[in-house]
Amino acid sequence: MCGIAGIAGSSGQLVHHAEIKAMCDALVHRGPDDDGYFVQGHVGMGMRRLSIIDVDNGQQPAWNENGDICVVLNGEIYNHHALRLELAGRGHVFRTRSDTEVIVHLYEEMGEACVERLRGMFAFAIWDRRQDVVLLVRDRLGIKPLYYSEANGRLLFASEMKALLQLPDIQKEFNWASASYFFSFLSTPANESILKGIHKLQAGCMLRFASGAKPQIKQYWDIQFTPDHERSEADTVAQLRESLDDAVRCCMVSDVPVGAFLSGGLDSSSVVALMAKQQQTAVQTFSIGFADANYDETRFAREVALALGTKHHELILQASTAELMQELAWFLDEPFGDSSVIPTYMVSQLASKSVKVILSGDGGDEVFAGYDKYLVEEKDRTRPRMPRALCRMIGTLSSLLPEGAKGRNYLRHLALQGMDRYLDASSLYSIDQKTALFTAQFAEQVLACDAWREATGILSRSGDTHWLSALQYHDIKTYLPLDILTKVDRMSMANSLEVRVPLLDHKLLEFAATIPAAMRLKEGRTKHIFKEAMRGALPEAIIDRRKQGFAVPMGHWFRADLNDYVHELLLSERCLARGIFQADYIRKLLALHEQGRPLAQHLWVLISFELWCRRFMDQNLVNVALRNRVLPDASADKRGILVRCPEILHNYSEGR
Repeated sequence: MCGIAGIAGSSGQLVHHAEIKAMCDALVHRGPDDDGYFVQGHVGMGMRRLSIIDVDNGQQPAWNENGDICVVLNGEIYNHHALRLELAGRGHVFRTRSDTEVIVHLYEEMGEACVERLRGMFAFAIWDRRQDVVLLVRDRLGIKPLYYSEANGRLLFASEMKALLQLPDIQKEFNWASASYFFSFLSTPANESILKGIHKLQAGCMLRFASGAKPQIKQYWDIQFTPDHERSEADTVAQLRESLDDAVRCCMVSDVPVGAFLSGGLDSSSVVALMAKQQQTAVQTFSIGFADANYDETRFAREVALALGTKHHELILQASTAELMQELAWFLDEPFGDSSVIPTYMVSQLASKSVKVILSGDGGDEVFAGYDKYLVEEKDRTRPRMPRALCRMIGTLSSLLPEGAKGRNYLRHLALQGMDRYLDASSLYSIDQKTALFTAQFAEQVLACDAWREATGILSRSGDTHWLSALQYHDIKTYLPLDILTKVDRMSMANSLEVRVPLLDHKLLEFAATIPAAMRLKEGRTKHIFKEAMRGALPEAIIDRRKQGFAVPMGHWFRADLNDYVHELLLSERCLARGIFQADYIRKLLALHEQGRPLAQHLWVLISFELWCRRFMDQNLVNVALRNRVLPDASADKRGILVRCPEILHNYSEGR
């Protein structure tokens, strides 16, 4: 697990070691154990390493035998051992036991198609000196992040946006389309960031950059729901058990201790149960709870831990602090609307004191249809449709009610039909609320962006005509990578902890996509087939317990411990001076929340946005050494080469 960064320009555009080092220095939390750099002429790459595989010898960048292909990797390749044996049999010579080096030799054999053989979570960069090409690749589900930007004819890339902002090339300007998406769906879009010109490489995609050319992006993988209606439920259960066992076994490959997050819910409990079956010693498990019993699940986690004989650790949160929220803004990189980042950060901190690697149950709801919203949609589809004329009347009635009036949002939602109604239920700020929230100067830019347009297109691409597959596909392409996986990656890496997600193993996911919708959601029961597969491995009470979710008592905190802080932050002169938000509307939200309206989520989004502005927009993040542009780097030789591995440097000096 690492943080990676790099720059590639056209011939004659010298990259300096100071630039690569500044980017990597911003990623120390992702890899505190080691660093590594390569700089030659117009190309440079670097990394910060969290040592997991081949702890003593797995330094990066990793090279091929001739020293003309190198790679930096963030992530883990679970099938690296089998691939190494195969490649060694074809004559490739390995210097280490690391999974990173496998990618180099596999690329030599297969070129860009090498990614098709990789099983794991990854974001990596390859420099092919023979073709003068840089290749960026992100894993199939978007478990590991990768940002990039084009500036002054150069391609800049890094695991986190803050690394790019160390360079003077980036001009910080709001991307209002991303802001509009954020206030609707709590994150920025799959291919954009909150800043203009900084993009995310989307899950399952690769970017090819040849010197002097524009970057080319192509998708190398996508999930397609192709239900097998001929296979019996009993056979499906048996095959699913095998796939689950295999996925967890792969994710346990490590040279350092491995533990697991345990909430007591079905997904995390299943992962722990499968780990316990394959591990001779007790699995170390980690849970977090709240003093507010309405939000606390630790009793369920203890029940599972006792049943499975784990070595259990837990932490109870009283309330968040202003200092913690400010700290999280830095690690999150962008405004982020999911308040469960707080317990995720704290449980990661707890686990990092005992282990370096954690398995989590993330992805189970998306893969096996576990969300209650799927049940709501199923019920909606059984009800007779209202005539369009009646829908228009109800919509008109809702618009006549004042903003904030009780029943206004319900009537507006009731007037919608089909996927519009589903997307509305998944959205936070409506168009009317955005109009009231943003000042006239910015409302026009925000409202010019249709946050639902992309979502509507995704809903039609699942490969299966069943509505449930369409909703799951949408969540796998949006909510999963943009919210769930982003939250887990940033909060775990803030604590130098690697989190692996066996329920998102792509082979398991491809099998799950062949399970008919009627087996995933059956007779009003979510995750039916997954629950059947886990019977006998988990207590029945855990399998059949109603889903609670990872909710946070933000409403209570904002009315009690954090009340003064929230008011002072959102109504501060500093916040209002930006001219982005209407002060009167913020006051209305605060007043309605104090009166008992459930607006904690709306307030959290505003808090996250303001804290991000203070950390990223108000401060000059450009590395001090680079603010006046870099001079030729004295630490590199006359050809601009800087390589930490002496053997590779010797190869270059010999002209090999």
